[in-house]
Amino acid sequence: MIRLFALLACCVLLALPAGAVEPDEVLDDPRLEERAREISADVRCLVCRNESIDSSNAELARDLRLLVRERLEAGDTNARVKDYLVARYGEYVLLKPRFSLANAFFWLAGPVLLVLGGIAAVIYLRARRPEAVATEAPLSAEEQAALDRILADDRTA
Repeated sequence: MIRLFALLACCVLLALPAGAVEPDEVLDDPRLEERAREISADVRCLVCRNESIDSSNAELARDLRLLVRERLEAGDTNARVKDYLVARYGEYVLLKPRFSLANAFFWLAGPVLLVLGGIAAVIYLRARRPEAVATEAPLSAEEQAALDRILADDRTA
């Protein structure tokens, strides 16, 4: 039973995502290392697209991890490190981009399109209601007489 439990524990541990941080990258100060990991989890690997540099094995991700650690050792705050990376690589380097005037369109396009689609759906559905469909106007006396003549001529023929 113990062997089964140990085997199961090993399988679970192997299934956990392994960080890509190499042992030579780890800082001596545990607080600085924790801050570096926190920042690295929010920075996008520019090679792997939707993967953080903390979990990427790409060479550029390693360079970015080292850059983050250098900036932290130089005394930068977490916000200043992120600002430095954004200034150098653009807003795309952040996995969760900040809301700014430059990217407001991308933040607001989804909700605006959802509201516009809802308005269009309401208008369409209201136009299709039975009471909204125009009813035919009754024939005038002249039109009724002309129709009766046509129908009478058609019956005799």
